[in-house]
Amino acid sequence: MEWHEAEVSQLEKKIKEGKITKGANLFYGSSSFRLWDTMQNDLAPYHIENVAFGGSTLKACVYFFERIILPCEPKSLIIYAGENDIGDGVYHADLMVHFEKLLKKRADHLSGIHFTFISIKPSPARHALLHRIRLFNSYAKSRIEELDNMHYIDLHSQMYTADGMPNPELFSEDGLHMNTLGYKIWRENLLQNADKIFVERVS
Repeated sequence: MEWHEAEVSQLEKKIKEGKITKGANLFYGSSSFRLWDTMQNDLAPYHIENVAFGGSTLKACVYFFERIILPCEPKSLIIYAGENDIGDGVYHADLMVHFEKLLKKRADHLSGIHFTFISIKPSPARHALLHRIRLFNSYAKSRIEELDNMHYIDLHSQMYTADGMPNPELFSEDGLHMNTLGYKIWRENLLQNADKIFVERVS
């Protein structure tokens, strides 16, 4: 986890200085959130804060949970993670173990708030790993449906072409990170499910 330490320390500093306000709808996870530069405007009027960090894995999200999430005292928690684990060679069965640890963190510390997990997207650069991604998404969806006050948002299925291939028009040239068209799909779906995901509007 040393690779993440510098960025996590910067997030901790921002939280302590009040640059990341408490009581928000908190986004946590990897670069798919971190690079969403227009997130706060796109999801207005909801009170949004973003504590995602580059290259984050689901394992890292579990590891840094107490350091990043708890000081923010979120009203709701939205997570995107797991894609980098699979990209790093982690099998879906092992990723399920990390997911269960994340669910336990939430149960132990934040059981009373909305919790949303966003499906792993079908990045063209990881086309060879789609089977693992789909298996994990299916597991995450089934587990979340068993629990109260938790929501699974399927954005994965909306990012394909008509012939069933990951849609390259939604991604940047690297085939991994999204462009504005990709984020448009995410924005529209999150706002359509706002009553399940978000809690507090900005007055």
